[in-house]
Amino acid sequence: MRKIVFPVVLAAGVLGAGVLVAAGNVATAAESPDISVANAKAHLDQLQSIATSNGGNRATGRPGYKASADYVKAKLDAAGYTTTLQSFSTSAGTSYNVIADWPHGDPNHVVMAGSHLDSVSSGPGINDNGSGSSGVLETALAYAASGQTPKNRLRFGFWGAEELGLLGSKYYVNNLPSAERDKIELYLNFDMIASPNAGYFVYDDNPAGNGARDDLVAYFSTKNVQTEYIDVQGRSDHAAFRSLGIPTAGTFSGAEGRKTSAQAAKWGGTAGAAFDPCYHRSCDTADNLDLTSLDRQIDAIGHMIWTYAQKEYGGSEPPAGDNLLQNPGFESGAASWTGDVGVITSNTSRPAHTGAYKAWLQGNGRSSTENLGQSVTLPAGAAAAALSLWIRIDTAETTSSRVYDTVKVQIVDGASVTTLATYSNLDRSTSYVRKTLDVTQYKGKLVTVRFVGQEDSSLQTSFVIDDVALTAG
Repeated sequence: MRKIVFPVVLAAGVLGAGVLVAAGNVATAAESPDISVANAKAHLDQLQSIATSNGGNRATGRPGYKASADYVKAKLDAAGYTTTLQSFSTSAGTSYNVIADWPHGDPNHVVMAGSHLDSVSSGPGINDNGSGSSGVLETALAYAASGQTPKNRLRFGFWGAEELGLLGSKYYVNNLPSAERDKIELYLNFDMIASPNAGYFVYDDNPAGNGARDDLVAYFSTKNVQTEYIDVQGRSDHAAFRSLGIPTAGTFSGAEGRKTSAQAAKWGGTAGAAFDPCYHRSCDTADNLDLTSLDRQIDAIGHMIWTYAQKEYGGSEPPAGDNLLQNPGFESGAASWTGDVGVITSNTSRPAHTGAYKAWLQGNGRSSTENLGQSVTLPAGAAAAALSLWIRIDTAETTSSRVYDTVKVQIVDGASVTTLATYSNLDRSTSYVRKTLDVTQYKGKLVTVRFVGQEDSSLQTSFVIDDVALTAG
């Protein structure tokens, strides 16, 4: 974290345990993941080893920084990310940003998380900010391994030259075309998240950030961790995004500021001592960490990524072109569709979106699986392709937190099956909602569009789908 002298302003931002704050119209995602603290610590140990082998630091313009950037990029490359090593000049020499895109999800709606990767020249920078970098890196790797299919494009940034004045993040946003900036819906920043005398601070300097600030507070409250809001002003890399009107949020475990007695009573640790006594010093090593804070904070990163990957931002339209599916509104009954008998119906107890017929999966109130599919070839010359559908979900399940019944939207490509989206009893809606899913990667292929409903043995959930379209243009 960049050194700036100003009074740290704290405001109460504490919710009782179990209180959830709605974050706009965030779609219910898969259960928040447990990001491996052991794996994150292994990344930190590697960064320590890099610093030890390169003059004791990982500062911009020094070989330890380039080795750190190469390490992060190699991990992301191996996981399947599309990565870029973006170079730029500074007074200390060349620096680099590592930018990684998960090559799935709507590229017009980007959810981004980042952290600065450089240290100061006086030490290895393991808490500041190896901790944030390791947390963001391990979350990106965990998402790649999870089998999740995001609605939105996920992007991760590892910034150079933050300690010289936030230069890397400023260079990145200033060199993005305005149309690309407009696609970034949210930027999440994580800078110093394992301070040895840790606090739990949530950025409060962009409270309009799509509910992300409140969602972070709510997440920690479900883990019985109280938080405080903090205005970190221009002290870290979110500032470059915030200056362009991009919603931002983030967490922080404290730097040179001293923990009060009230904070020590709330969080433990030592009152009157700095949150990080080794801030910007040579002792900021792999031994200068609170692994409990690291564990909690990286799980919060995972929660935000898993949740906002599925947020319905709206405005996503499939590309123009003829519908490649036959009988897309089911008005000719089961013609052109294969699957379980009775799924396509004109039963009036569940309305169609248009016309009389629709596909009604589940609603049986017993353990069962139903499916429906159609094979189609996507044109090879298309610039983009999308699958859209209208879906209405009603359920007798009363829980607001547990998935019992699901419908999966899948693409079958030979022997490979990809789940584009999963909707559940938690996504109940008494009216039809339009969903649009990117299928550009399948252009030139013969694939099967498939819907698979699965219900447990208890209460019913009805997934009613109508007016499906597969277009390419």
